[in-house]
Amino acid sequence: MHFTQDQISEILTQIAREKDGFRKIMTLSLESIMKAEREVHNQKEDDVSNGFRPRKVFGEGKMLEIRVPRSRSGEFYPFLLSILKDQQEESQKLVYSLYSSGLTTAQIGDIFEQVYGKHYSTSQVSHLMDYAREEVDLWLKRKLDSYYPIIYIDATCILTRRGDSVSKEAYYTILAVRNDKTREVLAVVNSPNESATIWEETFRELQNRGVQSVGLVVSDGLTGIENAVTKVFTTAAHQLCTVHLKRNVINTVNKKDKPKIISDLKAVFDPDNPSDNAASGHQRWMAFIEEWNKKYPDFNKYKDPRYWLYFTYLNYNVSIRRMIYTTNWIERLNKSYKRTTKMRASLPNADAVLFLLGSVAQKQKAYDYPITNFNNEQKLFGK
Repeated sequence: MHFTQDQISEILTQIAREKDGFRKIMTLSLESIMKAEREVHNQKEDDVSNGFRPRKVFGEGKMLEIRVPRSRSGEFYPFLLSILKDQQEESQKLVYSLYSSGLTTAQIGDIFEQVYGKHYSTSQVSHLMDYAREEVDLWLKRKLDSYYPIIYIDATCILTRRGDSVSKEAYYTILAVRNDKTREVLAVVNSPNESATIWEETFRELQNRGVQSVGLVVSDGLTGIENAVTKVFTTAAHQLCTVHLKRNVINTVNKKDKPKIISDLKAVFDPDNPSDNAASGHQRWMAFIEEWNKKYPDFNKYKDPRYWLYFTYLNYNVSIRRMIYTTNWIERLNKSYKRTTKMRASLPNADAVLFLLGSVAQKQKAYDYPITNFNNEQKLFGK
């Protein structure tokens, strides 16, 4: 049966007036082009047709179900399908990049409308990120090295929806330094609250993924965190963040005493004296407590033996001390999390938050460059 061009145009016009008419026309057009290409392939390669296989492609902001022609040899692959695949992959990459940079799915839909002339709904944008979710999930579950010289641990709180309520929940991150002196995020984990028990479970999951030992753990002073560390990484040294401790002390004294307190604490926590050691640092701390506990009796709590862990950094070479006596490195990553999430009042569930934070952690190129000021450090790198 042969139709004139005018007749074909009239048929297409009638189809276009129907519900989802444009989708039907697009589907028929794609399938017809691929069938014609298969005929050329069959003649050239002495092959024969072998039915069709279903395939879903994303076009005009909607999912299209098309029939892709097959050949008996299995060597026929429509050129048009390659173009559609490349276009979809580019769209997916763009959506993922915009989303992990802080834009909402609604904002991304608006951008796609400006660029492609077609509005994408939030569900369509979300669908485009399906491949990225799988990629991030695999990355967060990947096998790890057996040994890490240093791991930094910290939790940050992000508004998360659970059912009908929204509240701040804890998201645990572990940032590691590898033997080649580069950094990588090992884990991002969710729990409604931060606790030493959850940290212990997170450490054990690292073991399941291949981590056998850790040289040094750097953390804040969360109650019981030292017990969680020693239960799992029995040989690891532990450094509690001195910045958190100094901040806690300063926030509990009178305003007029703060300048002197700050000066005294600076002398107690001195990372730049190469002849200093942990025992001397702790002695300065105890002298500081004795001087000020007459005016602030509550300072006596700082005599607890766990405060030795604030001076572990003095057992290491002076060239590395400023990098291990605070949790600043991982807090910079937390700031990147906050920048990405601040445009959202709350995220729909914990999985959505983990996907977003995992995306941020995975693409942080700042954590991939070699670190140069570990020179001559024997304790961590065995040199």
